[in-house]
Amino acid sequence: MSDPASLHAVQQSVQLEDVPCLCGETAHTLVARSHDRLHGLPGEFNVVRCTACDLHRTNPRPTPAAMGLYYPADYGPHRSPTGRSGLGPRALLCQRRALHRLPSLRPGRALELGCGSGAFLSSLQKAGWEVQGIDPSPLAAERARRLGLKITMGKVEDLPESTSPFDLIVAWMVLEHLHHPIKVLRRLRHHAKARAALVVSVPDIGALDRRIFGSYWYALQLPTHLFHFDPTTLRRTLLQGGWKAERIWHESSAGNLVGSLGHVVSALPGGRRVGRAVTESAARPGVVGRLALKPLGWALGAIGQSGRMVCWARPA
Repeated sequence: MSDPASLHAVQQSVQLEDVPCLCGETAHTLVARSHDRLHGLPGEFNVVRCTACDLHRTNPRPTPAAMGLYYPADYGPHRSPTGRSGLGPRALLCQRRALHRLPSLRPGRALELGCGSGAFLSSLQKAGWEVQGIDPSPLAAERARRLGLKITMGKVEDLPESTSPFDLIVAWMVLEHLHHPIKVLRRLRHHAKARAALVVSVPDIGALDRRIFGSYWYALQLPTHLFHFDPTTLRRTLLQGGWKAERIWHESSAGNLVGSLGHVVSALPGGRRVGRAVTESAARPGVVGRLALKPLGWALGAIGQSGRMVCWARPA
C-alpha cells in the first residue's frame, strides 16, 4: 500500500469519531500527534489529556467498525504461538512473574481477554488451570483452538451467560485498546467470583521515556491504543468498572526504550530498514538481546520507569 493515491483513498475512507473522556469531560489539551509507526498504515491521530481528570486518550479515533484496518494479518499477538510468536519468551516470563505476586492464587478457572494465539493460556493450562479465552481476531482464535484451548471469537460481550464464574481474569496489554473499557470491566466483574483476581497490564504514559521521545514513544502505538493510562488514572478507571486496584508495579523491561529508539532511527534519512529492525527487536529480542538488556530492564522496572505497568485488582 505504498502508492500515495491508494494511501489517501484509504485514509479518507476511515471513519473517525470524536468522543469525550471516560469522566464525561470534553475539554482537553493536545499532548502528541503521530501516525501508525508499526505498520505504516494511513492516518494522523492526536493524543489529548483531559483537563478534568488527566486521563489521556486518542481523539478523534477510528470507530469500532473501522479499527480492523489497523490490525493487519501480521499484527504481533495474532501470530501463531509456534514459530514467530507475537508473545515471546520475555513476555511470557513477565506474565508468569505477575501471577506469582498474587497472594494465595491456586489453579481454578481462568479467562484471558484478548488471548491472541493462546500462548499464555496454554502455559496456564499446563499449570493446572481450566482456561478459556476470547479474542476478536478470527485468525488468532483459530490458531488458539488448534492448541486445544476453549476460545470464543468476539468481544467480551459475546461470552455466554451460562459461563461459570472465574477465579482469575487476565488482560495483557488489552485495556488501552478498548473503545469502552469501563463497560468491559463491568462485564468482566459480572463473570468473576466474589474474590476473583483481575490482572491487567498497560503502558504507563507517565514514564520518563514518553516525555523524552514524545510522538516517537514505542508504547504510544496509534491509533490502536485508545486510552493512555498512568497509575492514578488506571486505578480510577478500574474502580469505575467495579474493581479495586490492590497493587501496581512496573515490568522489568527495556522494550519501550529500544522500540522508541527504533522509531527515531526510522525517521532519519535512510534509516528506515535499520530502525525497523531495532523496533522489531523490542517485541522479539533474540537471546543475545535479552541478555544484554536484562540489567537495564531490571533497573527501569525497579525505579518505575519501564513504561509498562501491571496491576492486580479485586471486585470492589
